[in-house]
Amino acid sequence: MAVETWPDTTVGRDGFQRALWYSAQNLLGDPGSAALDLSVLRFRAGAGWAQALVRTRRGERDRARAVLACVDSVDGDPVGLRVQGVSGTIQACEEKYMGDRRERIKERDVAFEDADRPAIVRGERADVQVDTGFVGATALETE
Repeated sequence: MAVETWPDTTVGRDGFQRALWYSAQNLLGDPGSAALDLSVLRFRAGAGWAQALVRTRRGERDRARAVLACVDSVDGDPVGLRVQGVSGTIQACEEKYMGDRRERIKERDVAFEDADRPAIVRGERADVQVDTGFVGATALETE
């Protein structure tokens, strides 16, 4: 599971686990949430990103994906989640998906709203710093 948020935010493991449980209870109710049994087994994070290995019970993959799609914030900070892959074992999942972060982060100035502004660039996306915080932009919007 890849987690992305604003560059000045760091997502914590406990907050992420609470967000999963809350989302599961809201979507599936208490019995459905208990049957799903979402658990964060591995977690690592930095400024603006996190990776998590999330376990669910066998046969519950589709409902787990639905719950993950409903998570939009952790501890009040907006997040975006992306399932990087599914595996049958913890070891295989760690080897395939929990390695080095593939996407590199660069800090540079970009042209945005007729001014040069500092930004955190991740691939084709940029988090541009403005007076009120950050604005998400694409490469086309920052040229």
